[in-house]
Amino acid sequence: MESLRELYKVGCGPSSSHTMGPKLAAEQFADRTTGADAYRVTLYGSLAATGRGHLTDKAILSVLEPLAPTEIVWRADVVLDFHPNGMLFEAFKGGLIVDSWTIFSVGGGSLANEQSVNTLPESIYPLTTIQQIKEWCYNEGKTYWEYVEECEGKEIWDFLDHIWTVMTESVERGLNNDGVLPGGLKVARKASTYFVKSKGYAGSLSSRARIYSYALAVAEENAAGGTVVTAPTCGSSGVLPGVLYHLTTSREFIRIRVLRALATAGLFGNVVKSNSSISGAEVGCQGEIGVACAMAAAAACQLFGGTPAQIEYAAEMGLEHHLGLTCDPVCGLVQVPCIERNAIAAARAFDANTYATLSDGSHLVSFDKVVEVMHETGHNLPSLYRETSKGGLAKRLSPEEKR
Repeated sequence: MESLRELYKVGCGPSSSHTMGPKLAAEQFADRTTGADAYRVTLYGSLAATGRGHLTDKAILSVLEPLAPTEIVWRADVVLDFHPNGMLFEAFKGGLIVDSWTIFSVGGGSLANEQSVNTLPESIYPLTTIQQIKEWCYNEGKTYWEYVEECEGKEIWDFLDHIWTVMTESVERGLNNDGVLPGGLKVARKASTYFVKSKGYAGSLSSRARIYSYALAVAEENAAGGTVVTAPTCGSSGVLPGVLYHLTTSREFIRIRVLRALATAGLFGNVVKSNSSISGAEVGCQGEIGVACAMAAAAACQLFGGTPAQIEYAAEMGLEHHLGLTCDPVCGLVQVPCIERNAIAAARAFDANTYATLSDGSHLVSFDKVVEVMHETGHNLPSLYRETSKGGLAKRLSPEEKR
């Protein structure tokens, strides 16, 4: 498995696979085609189907258009074999194609194709399943975050410290922003209202309202194109920071403990990314919101003193109970149902933590088995439920029926 630096990435929303990935691809293509006098970029499959709503064209044009005139071609009817998020970059000089490059945005802001799949970032984790890592924990008398440190080195804490800073800033910006989100659905921001209302309640209702508000804050920032951290994607970026921000402000956990929780969460997300997918276009929203919920549940369970078995159980529930979740964003925007799902998944992560903590950690279905089932389920979903906006809510809810 790759470093957590390849999972947690800082970038602008609204989509890691549809915005961050294509922008990175455009930057790499620009670097190799200096002197081109025109560009053409053909978007295939899911990228073409929901690219306008996800600002894919704007992300690419922001890089290439200042260099030379750039044409965007939309081919939603063509799905390339390697991955649903395909792109063909072409550079022209004197009317002739001087360079072309087919690349895929495979989720979480990462790129790959048939040629580069064997030259991806270095694998630094020798153990690639949670079962193997859990056994290591019990054999060594350690826990998940210590395995991360073992593989990544102590310098990982400086990286995670920066990641937590960006996450915190995204929560606080979102809480202080009001107004309508861009895109045409006229979805109003709700985070600040939920936060204010939370102060009028007591006990568990106040706690739940705050969890909602923190997760909404980040998800709304992402939908507005603000800076967020992929956890594991932009579309699911509100779940983990929402949970951890709530715990730091209500339970006063010190910073290093939060960073260790981030390490554990990242380890679980990394296992899914390595053994299945975190791309909504490939496996549906279960790979985004489901994985984010699992990561947040694992982080919360660790902070509350869970054993490795209890932490694995919490993560397993977070993912298992999102199995089959479709990705059918209305108008191709990362707004409906995406923003709301971040809030609900954050609360569900708390529930999974509580349930697991009450147990002794023993359970029938392992996290690794759920990852296998998620992979199988995702690939069995019809394409109209995998980020193409051709089915489900996207088909049945028109802009006029906006929330």
